[in-house]
Amino acid sequence: MDLSVRDENLRELMDDADCDPQRLQATLRRFGIVNRMISGWDTVYRTRLRQILRSLPQPARVLDLGSGGGDVIDRLAHLSARDKLHVEWTGADPDPRAYEAAVARQIPGATFHCADADALLAGGEVFDVVISNHVLHHLSSSELMHFTAASRHLASTAVLHSDIARGRLAYGLFAIGITPLAPGTFLRTDGLRSIRRSYRPQELTHALGAPWSVSSPVPFRLLAEAPGRA
Repeated sequence: MDLSVRDENLRELMDDADCDPQRLQATLRRFGIVNRMISGWDTVYRTRLRQILRSLPQPARVLDLGSGGGDVIDRLAHLSARDKLHVEWTGADPDPRAYEAAVARQIPGATFHCADADALLAGGEVFDVVISNHVLHHLSSSELMHFTAASRHLASTAVLHSDIARGRLAYGLFAIGITPLAPGTFLRTDGLRSIRRSYRPQELTHALGAPWSVSSPVPFRLLAEAPGRA
């Protein structure tokens, strides 16, 4: 597998509006396990997000753009509640299938919308912090610039976009490690396609430009950060 060049033309099976609904829902449910294992949000919370939340008037308002089935909000809400932080969590995803899965989680203190960033901006929404998980690699170059600019306009304080770092080792380890969780889902096929579509650190740094900074808080992950401008 040649991973030297980002494959922008791949499409993930679960993005197809006509994909198998049962496999899709099984995939969304298991994202909680997968993201807990590989996405690094526990580390991002401890090293970045917790400090930001503590500096804000309570309740802080956090938006997850492209929130999928709501598992990232679910985890972060648990971590912030453990630290006795009062946070209003909002998830937004334009896919009604993901929105329905997120609402079904019934996460205390969380609200979900079937909407994209443009709809939230049009509605005059402003949040303290905007985050996303596994969104950037889905986007074309023009979509990437639009999405990241919109996320800054929605945030008054900080924006944190987390995604996969493309690499041969990540590809090989994921191909093996995901196998027990993959039956009946799109996890293996779409996960491997995601890695092939993802950026390397210098690629994402170049694509985003100033004032974005890109780091690797945990292995095989990228975190793009910028100040809000709402």
